[in-house]
Amino acid sequence: MILLKQLSKTFSAGTVNETKAVQQISLSIPAGDFVVIVGSNGSGKSTLLNIIAGTVTADEGEIFFNDQPVGHLQEHQRSKWIARVFQNPLAGTAPDLTVIDNFRLAALRTKRKTLKTGTDKKFRELVKERISMLSLGLENKTEQLMGSLSGGQRQALTLIMAVMDEAAILLMDEPTAALDPRTSELLMQQAAKVIAGFNLTTVLVTHQLRDAHAYGNRIIQMQEGKIARDLDAAMKKKLALNEIFTWF
Repeated sequence: MILLKQLSKTFSAGTVNETKAVQQISLSIPAGDFVVIVGSNGSGKSTLLNIIAGTVTADEGEIFFNDQPVGHLQEHQRSKWIARVFQNPLAGTAPDLTVIDNFRLAALRTKRKTLKTGTDKKFRELVKERISMLSLGLENKTEQLMGSLSGGQRQALTLIMAVMDEAAILLMDEPTAALDPRTSELLMQQAAKVIAGFNLTTVLVTHQLRDAHAYGNRIIQMQEGKIARDLDAAMKKKLALNEIFTWF
């Protein structure tokens, strides 16, 4: 599903602030894989995620989704493949719109834009059905303003928006960083259920090492813009939590 070839990105090149954020990274992520990326601050993990999303343009290298080159495409042009959950719960939703209108916007990302998109009864019923997967009772709040909900509720709804269209790739950048421990745990449980249920190809960047240990079928450690470790499902299954802590 995702193929990266020799990606590199340097910020402030040729200055005293030059930072080689990503250095010659090649990576293959098959469809349906749930990859967790960990690393200390400045290791390049968020930059790599943003390069995949198209938010940051690589200086060198190639990117493919389903064997199709996408490195030349802008962020909005990649949105037909990609859904994102951001660190800030406010970033992935429109607070001044209702929950149902936020889902309508999500549907417009990958479909032909018409005034009727997302307004029919069938769409509303589908939204409620999908939201009910969260077991939070939010299917009864589709007419509420998104901004009236808690950060955890908004992050959970962003997850469901990811499966309302044709996107097959889910990128999560520190999705629990702004949440309390209990809400963080609940969100990750919900995310795992959605990812497995819809067979999403997922890349999660996190500082939460317990989450890195508990979720995903592959773990990658980045260090100084390079991949220091890449453990497949079998190796990750044998990995002890305290061993991950020794990496840092």
